[in-house]
Amino acid sequence: MKTHRFTTILSIVLLFAFIFGCSQQPSQQKTDTSAQSQVSQLDTILKRGVLKVGFDTFKPWAMKDKSGNYIGFEIEVAKRLAADMGVDVEFVPTKWSGIIPALLTGKFDIIIGGMSITPQRNLKVNFSIPYEYTGMSVIASKKLAAGRTMASEFNNPATTVAVRLGTTAAEITKNFLPQAKILFFDEESQTIQELLNERVHAVVASNPLPLNLAKEYPDKLYLPFKEDFTREPISFAIRKGDFDYLNWLNNWVLVTMSTGWLQNRYEYWFYTNDWENQIQ
Repeated sequence: MKTHRFTTILSIVLLFAFIFGCSQQPSQQKTDTSAQSQVSQLDTILKRGVLKVGFDTFKPWAMKDKSGNYIGFEIEVAKRLAADMGVDVEFVPTKWSGIIPALLTGKFDIIIGGMSITPQRNLKVNFSIPYEYTGMSVIASKKLAAGRTMASEFNNPATTVAVRLGTTAAEITKNFLPQAKILFFDEESQTIQELLNERVHAVVASNPLPLNLAKEYPDKLYLPFKEDFTREPISFAIRKGDFDYLNWLNNWVLVTMSTGWLQNRYEYWFYTNDWENQIQ
């Protein structure tokens, strides 16, 4: 009797185990298949033979030369990156305010455009390790802001500051100069024109732009502060969830830094004027 009861219970247990196993197996197979079907964007780039780069024009990060071709620090970085992949490079100029959405919708493979890491941006994209650092500075009008040498002297409702829309300069200006009137522009050139035309007291932007402007227009502009506002890490931005692609980019940064190539090109574009005669 006990043997019969034991046999019945064992049969029921085996039946449930069989049913449970059958119900789990397709799900497990589906998960494994899904994992195997994920293809790194790096593989897509290599098969395509072209690296598509999203960027916007910032002097000296990316500019047009007299022939209409793009030159600049980021342009040179993108070309070297593509060459080390063994592919061609295609530049996709994109307004800065919409550059992350354009990346997420697949218009290009990577942002190489002097993009600094912020927590808000990192919610949407993955960043590589930094390949450079930049700082925010102020360039001011000698006529409208004469004699001002402290941030507090710009932080009032009577002062107007121009910044580029969607940049960390815009965020920093809100934090450091919350009482000033801030005007937002799509292009860096628009902020510079406002300053030269004496319609704003100052422009907040990444160096070396303020430094170069002070040298280019010594009679009209000056640097009110000796120190930069910030020191910001500059990184490549890619879509989330691609470990292989991110790993390759991180190692590329480590290698090109170890050989001195990145530092050499940064020094050329940011601390010399040797390229000035090439641009429009």
